[in-house]
Amino acid sequence: MKFETLKLFTNKLDEQFDFYVNKVGFKVLDRGIDHFMLKVGWSKLIFERSTYCYPYHYCFLIPSCQLQKALSWMDCRVEVLDLGESRKTQIFDSWNAESFYFYDGGGNLAEFIVHYDLENCVEGEFGIDQVLGVNEMGMPTDNIESINLLLERNIGTKFWKGDRERFGTHGGQQGIFLLPNYKMKKNWFPTQLEIHPSRFEANIEFNGELYNLAFDEEKLLINQK
Repeated sequence: MKFETLKLFTNKLDEQFDFYVNKVGFKVLDRGIDHFMLKVGWSKLIFERSTYCYPYHYCFLIPSCQLQKALSWMDCRVEVLDLGESRKTQIFDSWNAESFYFYDGGGNLAEFIVHYDLENCVEGEFGIDQVLGVNEMGMPTDNIESINLLLERNIGTKFWKGDRERFGTHGGQQGIFLLPNYKMKKNWFPTQLEIHPSRFEANIEFNGELYNLAFDEEKLLINQK
């Protein structure tokens, strides 16, 4: 499963543009009065103007051998979150993954992650063009099993890691939906950012087919394109 596009809604459109274009350096594919689109590896990341503040957690995939280089590169441009004891990366043993976190221009929690099982090493110095794509998107719900079954039946993707009560994941190492039960898990690790169901749209590629997803007011709509 891969994110072909991810659309997020923000009441800080100018701040997001400054962050991702002027500070981080993603290429702009399109820009209008109320939106802009970035090239993020195989994905397109879209921010659209909103009057409401939607809190998100999402993540970018980078090559498996580039974590420390990416951390040093990002730390010169944005504030990478300190996880305590002079540590800025988090190891996820059950995922065979490691990541670091930062806030974007709208105050959302963003992340760079490596999945070592993918063996997608790219040698050389890190640059923003080495980001492979959008890797994770948070989809908070009070019924993980219901969302999981909807994805399975309409796309064919499967539950991945975690549990179906408090915090589960759906998809695979190239693309994952994070499914926290916001009535049980209150904050996005490693912060105090509260978990809320927030509106987003995405185009997902799986097995050569493309699917449009719209998540709003805790309802998920899926259509094959």
